[in-house]
Amino acid sequence: MDQVRHLIRCKHYSIRTEQVYVDWIRRYIYFHHKRHPSELGEEHVSAFLTDLAVRRKVAASTQNQALCALVFLYKEVVKKDLGEFQNVVRAKRPQKLPVVFTREEVKALLVQLDGTAWIMGNMLYGAGLRLMECVRLRVKDIDFGYKQIVVRDGKGAKDRVTMLPEILIDPLQRHLLRTKALHEADLRGGFGSVYLPFALERKYANAGRSWSWQYVFPASRRSVDPRSGIERRHHVSEAMLQRAVKAAICNAEIA
Repeated sequence: MDQVRHLIRCKHYSIRTEQVYVDWIRRYIYFHHKRHPSELGEEHVSAFLTDLAVRRKVAASTQNQALCALVFLYKEVVKKDLGEFQNVVRAKRPQKLPVVFTREEVKALLVQLDGTAWIMGNMLYGAGLRLMECVRLRVKDIDFGYKQIVVRDGKGAKDRVTMLPEILIDPLQRHLLRTKALHEADLRGGFGSVYLPFALERKYANAGRSWSWQYVFPASRRSVDPRSGIERRHHVSEAMLQRAVKAAICNAEIA
C-alpha cells in the first residue's frame, strides 16, 4: 500500500482520492484471500466488480469508483493490462429523477438552519455552489466589493465566478471576523498553517499561514495532516452540512 500511496501523491491526487483508492484496493485483495494483485488479472477484477453489483447491490457510481481504483493499481503499480471487462455485471443506475426543490421549499429549508449552516445553506441554494466547493472555499475566494464568489477547481477542474447573495454579506463578514480571530489564536500557538495545493506550497513557502488562504469554514479543532504529519486546521467536514440540511428538510416537512 505504501507504493500505491507514493504514486498517488506523485500525481498530486487529493487526500480523498487516496483514501478511496487505498480502501478499494484493500477490499479487492481481501476478496481474493490476500493474494498479491500481480498474481491476479482481468477475471479476478471482473469477479470482484460483479460481486459488488450482484451480492452487495452497490450503486453504479460506487462500482465505477472501485473500477477506477483497480485500473490505477494495475496501470500505475502492477504495470499490467487488464483488458475490456466484458464479463462484468454492471450495477444498475437509478431511474428516478434528481430532487429539485421549489423556491418555497428552499425558503422553508433555509428557515430551519442557523449559524454557519445557514450561511453554507444559502451558498448552496442561493449561489449555486456544490457541497465540496462550499466547504473548500478560501477567504481570498470571497469578493465583497464585486459581490462575487470565485469557485476554483470546480467540476471538470475549471474555475468559475458566481454571485454572492446580498443576504449573505453582513452575516458572512461577521463570520469571517470570528474565523480570523481563530486563525490568529492558532498563529500565536505556533500553528495556523493551512493545506495548499502542491505547486503553490513549493512556490510560496509561507502562504499557508496567510489569512487569505485560510478556509472560510474551518473545522472546530485542528488535526494532523495524514500526508505531511503537520497539525493544522482543515475545512469543516461536509458531513456536518449534510446532517444539518437533512434535519432541516425533515423539520420543514419537505417530502
